[in-house]
Formats: sequence, structure tokens, C-alpha cells
Amino acid sequence: IGLHCRLIGRPGKLAGLVRFLDHVAEKGGAWFATRSQIADFWAATYPSLRYERPSRMDRDTFVARYGSIFEHSPWIAERAWQLELGPAHDTAAGLHNALARMFRSATREERLGVLKAHPDLAGKLAQARRLTAESSNEQSSAGLDALTDDERAAFQARNEAYVKKHGFPFIIAVRDHSRASILQAFDTRIANDTDTEFATACRQVERIAEIRLSDLLP
Repeated sequence: IGLHCRLIGRPGKLAGLVRFLDHVAEKGGAWFATRSQIADFWAATYPSLRYERPSRMDRDTFVARYGSIFEHSPWIAERAWQLELGPAHDTAAGLHNALARMFRSATREERLGVLKAHPDLAGKLAQARRLTAESSNEQSSAGLDALTDDERAAFQARNEAYVKKHGFPFIIAVRDHSRASILQAFDTRIANDTDTEFATACRQVERIAEIRLSDLLP
């Protein structure tokens, strides 16, 4: 409630303040704080986060930090850096917008290259521990690093069938799913035509990037 003299001094405003004070006196539980007290409370409860801001990074630092957000595709970060990023891009949502714009504006062949850069789910690279750190953490979040032999065989059969039909790996943001829901999505999406799956896979790539950025930025 603002108590600026030019406002609260008006009869109608002052009458409202009186009613409010009467209400608080009856109900209790209100905190009458000064602006300084409010600022101190906010600073203690929601402290400022100090982090290296993407918009202030040089090209090499930016690409090194965010070049793996889109799997094995640092060219997306390189193009995003050239956009002359500003403070609006210093959050996960803001930077995701810039990176996704570069991905969406790429040629189909370039986007296909990004899709093909993704590993099979619970595939041979995972078994050989040759995934990127991001992919390894994501697959383990859904328990794909602890499959039974039968479960691993089920994933492998679906991986092979999907790639044979569509020409790129099955891509899904596994941190949004469980093993059961991933298998269900496999069975649903493998029946789609390739153009539909290409669009779906691209959306999933962007979702994966969004999750990865949320781990790095506020």
C-alpha cells in the first residue's frame, strides 16, 4: 500500500486506508515493513545469483560453454553468438530462444545432421560409456543405464526399426519421461511418416536444449 502524500491525502484514499487498518486490527497477522526491511527480506530470501552472463562472453568462451547444448553441433552456438546478444539472452529462456532460432533457420540437411548426431537410446555408445556428459546424465535420469537384458533388447529392436524407416535416431527428451512412457512413444511414433517424425524430432531436440540450459542458467 503506497502512502505517498499526494495520493493518500485525498479523502477517498484516506478512507480506504482507515478501513484497511481496521481490518488488520481485527484479523491480525500483518507485517508493516519499511522499504528497507522489504529489500533486506528479499535479498536474504532470494539472493542475487552471480554467474558469467552469455551476452558478455567472447566467441570462444560462448561456444565452449554452449556448443554442446545441441548435440555435437557447435555451429548453432557460433551463429547465435553473432546475433549480438543482450541482457535478454542471459537467462535459460532467453538463450534458448537465440539458439533455437539458429536451429530453425538452418537448412533441412543441417538440421538432419543435428538429429543424426544424437545417440540411440540405451544403444551401443551408452553401453561403451561413450556418450557426451549431457546425454549420459539424461539417459540415466530415466534409468536407461540400468536396463535388464530384455529391456535393452527391446530398446535395441526399436532403435533399429526406427532408424531403418526414418533415417535418423529416435529422439525424445528423456527427462520428461519414464522407461515405460519412452517405449510407448517409440511404438507410437515409429508408425508416423518421416516428415512428421522429422518435425517431432526437431521439437524434441529443442526441448532437450531447453532442459540443458536450465541446468546452467537461471
